[in-house]
Amino acid sequence: MKSSGTRSHLAALLWLCAAQLAAAQSTPPRSLLALSKHDHTLAIVDPATLKSIARLPVGPDPHEVIASADGKKAYVSIYGFGRYHALSVMDLVAQRALPDVDTGALTGPHGLDFAGGKVWFTAEGAKAIARYDPATASVDWIMGTGQNRTHMLYVTGDEKHVYTTNVSSGTVSILEELDQPAGAPGPAGGSAPAGMRWNQTIIPVGKGDEGFDVSPDSRELWTANSQDGTLSIIDLASRKVADTIDARIPASNRLKFTPDGKLVFITSLRGADAVIYDAATRKEHKRVPIGHGAAGILMDGAGNRAFVACTPDNYVAIIDLKTLEVIGHIDVGGEPDGLAWAVRK
Repeated sequence: MKSSGTRSHLAALLWLCAAQLAAAQSTPPRSLLALSKHDHTLAIVDPATLKSIARLPVGPDPHEVIASADGKKAYVSIYGFGRYHALSVMDLVAQRALPDVDTGALTGPHGLDFAGGKVWFTAEGAKAIARYDPATASVDWIMGTGQNRTHMLYVTGDEKHVYTTNVSSGTVSILEELDQPAGAPGPAGGSAPAGMRWNQTIIPVGKGDEGFDVSPDSRELWTANSQDGTLSIIDLASRKVADTIDARIPASNRLKFTPDGKLVFITSLRGADAVIYDAATRKEHKRVPIGHGAAGILMDGAGNRAFVACTPDNYVAIIDLKTLEVIGHIDVGGEPDGLAWAVRK
């Protein structure tokens, strides 16, 4: 028979466990994901309260994050400047880390996108772009670029076009799937393998092009060129540089269009401001003081906000897209970088 003291102790433990469970917050249906390079964590942030509700462990030197289409998982590129070969995988619903994806010889994974139920990623050390299928737990497609530091990534919704910046080569690669069905005759007879159905166009741009985005109308691709401070604008119909802007933004790191396509945000690793351009006039519109440098940018069309990862300042700045002023900060851990949305379906 248990003593009253033992019963009291068990009751206290049960109460503590119940209190902890009650305090634990479930992942919201729409969540802001933010990486901390210093803490090696992925923060899940409630966009309504702007509070971090969980921080999940990821691998060393995390740079970019993307969520699956159903919003239930997140994938994080473990970069190491070309040394590492892993994608960290997070269960956003259970709020726990899953086994890593070993990318093998595809070293230096960095840029990420999710399309067609698969994770697309750049492999900087391998000078390639690859695709990972979670259903089969395998890499099912690889395409070499032959360019140095294949870095950021954009995949169109129909998976027919892939865009990437090649930082050290100062180029943009446009990969296009040709209208040649699998099994069609190849150049030497027989059926053409999947890789033969893709064509690459290489477009020289400014030096050190890194951050880029495609306009919402899919007509233009803008790059931020970190080494010469310029912006390059590619006309995607002609696949030629339509304009080069002397923006004077050294160490420019990321570039994003606003959801309406009217403005373009550019951040610099060493700049105190988020630089905003008018997309139509191609003129500087405003500079917004945000800290001592920044990296990741994420647009919030629902909340009419932009989130900017201010890496040296250890916070994510929130910019109102109407007033173009900083309206708050979020603590997601030291040296924030990659940002993404997870929308559960």
